[in-house]
Amino acid sequence: MALKAVHVSDVPSLDQLPEAPVVALSTSSRLHKGAGWVNKAERLVVIGHRGKGMNALASPDPRLREVKENSLRSFNEAARFPIDFVEFDVQVTKDGCPIIFHDDLILTEDEDGKISEKLVTHLSLEEFRSYGPQRDHHTKVGKPLLRKAKDGRILNWAVKADDSFCTLQEAFQGVDPRVGFNIELKFVDDVVYEEEELTRSLRATLRVVYEFANERSIIFSSFQPDAARLIRKLQNDYPVFFLTNGGTQIYGDARRNSLDEGIKLCLAYGLQGLVSEVKAIFMNPTAIAIIKDSKLALLTYGQLNNVPEAVYMQHLMGINGVIVDLVQDITEAVSEFISPDAEDAVEAKVKEASRPKFSQHELSFLLRLIPQLVQQ
Repeated sequence: MALKAVHVSDVPSLDQLPEAPVVALSTSSRLHKGAGWVNKAERLVVIGHRGKGMNALASPDPRLREVKENSLRSFNEAARFPIDFVEFDVQVTKDGCPIIFHDDLILTEDEDGKISEKLVTHLSLEEFRSYGPQRDHHTKVGKPLLRKAKDGRILNWAVKADDSFCTLQEAFQGVDPRVGFNIELKFVDDVVYEEEELTRSLRATLRVVYEFANERSIIFSSFQPDAARLIRKLQNDYPVFFLTNGGTQIYGDARRNSLDEGIKLCLAYGLQGLVSEVKAIFMNPTAIAIIKDSKLALLTYGQLNNVPEAVYMQHLMGINGVIVDLVQDITEAVSEFISPDAEDAVEAKVKEASRPKFSQHELSFLLRLIPQLVQQ
C-alpha cells in the first residue's frame, strides 16, 4: 500500500501551530554533538558539498572537476580545511548495502559504443563497485563511467583527481573523525514509496551508523518527506533536517513546494531543522524569522553559496550554516568575518575595521533588494 501524503489542509496554519517540539539535547551526546552549534548565533557552519565539491562536468570552472565527488579522496581533501561537516548522498543497493552516490542512474559505455544506464538501487554492491576506477587497479579495470548533464548531454566523468566509489562504512572508517557527516538519504524524485521499502532502506543505513559512527557528529537530511519522518521515528540520537527547494522547483508532493510547507513538515514530525535552496531564502527572507521562532535550525545549499558575499549576507541574516562546493574559497572567506579567539584580538580589530558595517535600516533595505536581484 502506497504512503498517503499529508495534505496541506491536514496541517495547522503557522499561526495555529503549538510550540515546536523540544528535543532534549542533554539526554543524548550524539544529538547534542550533531546540533549543538545551532544555538551559537555567531557560529556559521560550513559543510563541504559531496566532500570538496560536486562535479559539474559541463562547467567552465575547473575547480568543479578537481576531485571525484562523494569519494574518500574528496572527503579527506575537504577535511584539510576548517569545515564542520561533509555532505554526501546515501542510497542502498539491492543487496542491502548503503553506498555513497548522488545520481539515480549510473551510466557506462560498452566496447561497441552502446550507452547503458541502470538505477543504482537495482545494482548489487559488487555490480556498483564494477564502475569507474578500481581500488585494486593493478588487477581490475572498471567499466567506463559516464554522466548525464542537465542539458541531456552524456559526458565522460573525467576529473583531475579520480577515486573509486565507496560505501558508507568505508567513509566512517576512512575519513578524518573530526569531520561530521551530513548524510542525505537519497530517493528517486516523484516516486511513491511504500513505507516498508523506505523503512528497509533507512534501517540498513542506521545499522552502519550505529556500528561505526562512534563520536562523530551526524546530521540526517532528505528531500523525501516520508523518509525524513521515518528516520526521525526510527531513532532519537541524531538530528533530522528536511531538504527543500523552497518553491524554486515544483514537485507532485505539495510538501516539497514551499518554505511554508517545509516548516509545517518539520514541526509536524518533530524534525530539528530545514535545509533550503539559498535562492528561496533570498527571495523570501521573512521566512528566516518564522523558522527561528519555530526553534528550527536553518542551513542552505545552492550555487550562490560559492559566492563569499552571499555567504556573508547569510551570516548577517542569522542562517546557521552553508553547504558549499568551493570549500577552500568559502572557508577562507568565513574566517575573515567570524570572530577569532581572544588571542587574535589585535588582528581581529584590524579585520573588523575593514569589514562592511550595516545599520538595521540598511540591512532591511538589502533584504528587500535581494529577492529582486535573485529573480533577474
